[in-house]
Amino acid sequence: MAEGENEVRWDGLCSRDSAARDTALENIKQAILRKAEPLRSVKEPPYRSPEQLLNAASWDEFNKILARLLMLSKRCPFKDVREKSQSVLKCVQELGIRIPRPLGHGPSRFIPEKEILQVGNEDAQMHTLFADSFAALGRLDNITLVMVFHPQYLESFLKTQHYLLQMDGPLPLHYRHYIGIMAAARHQCSYLVNLHVNDFLHVGGDPKWLNGLENAPQKLQNLGELNKVLAHRPWLITKEHIEQLLKAEEHSWSLAELVHAVVLLTHYHSLASFTFGCGISPEIHCDGGHTFRPPSVSNYCICDITNGNHSMEEMHVAGSVSISDSFCEVEALMEKMKQLQECRDEEEASQEEMASRFEIEKRESMFVFSSDDEETAPARDVSRHFEDTSYGYKDFSRHGMHVPTLRVQDYCWEDHGYSLVNRLYPDVGQLIDEKFHIAYNLTYNTMAMHKDVDTSMLRRAIWNYIHCMFGIRYDDYDYGEINQLLDRSFKVYIKTVVCTPEKATKRMYDSFWRQFKHSEKVHVNLLLIEARMQAELLYALRAITRYMT
Repeated sequence: MAEGENEVRWDGLCSRDSAARDTALENIKQAILRKAEPLRSVKEPPYRSPEQLLNAASWDEFNKILARLLMLSKRCPFKDVREKSQSVLKCVQELGIRIPRPLGHGPSRFIPEKEILQVGNEDAQMHTLFADSFAALGRLDNITLVMVFHPQYLESFLKTQHYLLQMDGPLPLHYRHYIGIMAAARHQCSYLVNLHVNDFLHVGGDPKWLNGLENAPQKLQNLGELNKVLAHRPWLITKEHIEQLLKAEEHSWSLAELVHAVVLLTHYHSLASFTFGCGISPEIHCDGGHTFRPPSVSNYCICDITNGNHSMEEMHVAGSVSISDSFCEVEALMEKMKQLQECRDEEEASQEEMASRFEIEKRESMFVFSSDDEETAPARDVSRHFEDTSYGYKDFSRHGMHVPTLRVQDYCWEDHGYSLVNRLYPDVGQLIDEKFHIAYNLTYNTMAMHKDVDTSMLRRAIWNYIHCMFGIRYDDYDYGEINQLLDRSFKVYIKTVVCTPEKATKRMYDSFWRQFKHSEKVHVNLLLIEARMQAELLYALRAITRYMT
């Protein structure tokens, strides 16, 4: 048999040409059946002898191939690939080999599967978006399937992410994915770590680097400190952090490389927030996304529980709130918005009063924390990708530590950050700016069951509250509005998802805006991740600007 004949090659499935996909599918089928034949007579693990260990490696590799086929049968935007993948799995099953089944209940643990667009039911415009995403990554991931509630944003997000990871830029491809791993690991986000470990290896990354940050090049190790501070306490970044990276002799970064790295770090810190904030489930082909065990009689498998797919207590929490209470909540919020608009029209607070209200809100945000806010040690498989595991988010005003407020009038994205990014990493500033604007201005003029509602006041309150937690102040905004519009349960959710996303729970997700649609809660998460990304970028880019001047 020719060398490589047994290798399963997936690349052809990304083609827009159905004939090319058909050829690729047939080659995949034959390669899989050739691999399956000798395994029919081999028992599955556990193994002890060297020969048995070789068999174990064969089974492990084969099971990964089957898991990938399962993912394609459920998540590929091309119908022919879905159907043929299902058919190949059936052929394998008929040989007496166990095949995997999906775990969990769809792309999100927080949103019922029936409310999320099913692959195969999308319209022509959405199909093009799905096909583009699949062609770029070889998968249609769960983040995409949840963001699809907001197609305009999703298109901008995918375009930006594609540019950062795959188009021409200062950093080599494997560095980009490794930086994504480092950023996601700061928040213990095994979902993103797993995805980018696969991508890192696919573009030729050295597997040894995955044994821990100390095995990566010194240049990447040096980025660890900036990654740590940017993720948890970005207001502490100084031009000295920048200087240490740019003047590290043979391990130094260029300015263009550093801007690329900073954008990647902020992108993946924020994406970790979205992953936890929307309860994104493991990908079907990754750990925790499938099982080879048969379904349990109750259809509620113990593996679902161990993989975090709904605790029974959490499953019922949403139903414990009466509809009339939730309805009143929406009505009260709309009434407050109306009253605030009337107050705005009647009188305007002085600059001193506005500054005082900002300081009060900044101070109060220190005391917003969830009742189950306790320290958890990160898992070893994730923590090896970063150093100083004990370093996390701390309120900047705590323990008398004072960090000066960053006034947007002194340093802002539009006037300063945007041009710096565009100058050092062309076109990326434009893509990020477009994404910020879409998230901030996105509206369907609805609130729960109400239509024709101007939600700009509410969107601004959410955005400015996040920036307030990061010490960023808008001189022209009345921070008194935040307490009027955002209740405590909503503030707890916002602060958790933005600052310590690994602690977000379904209970928190269910407890705010109880009468609002899931699409509206996903919209909130888009505001959270873009406001967070902009806040981190402002501090990092300000430090770079100070270094340059």
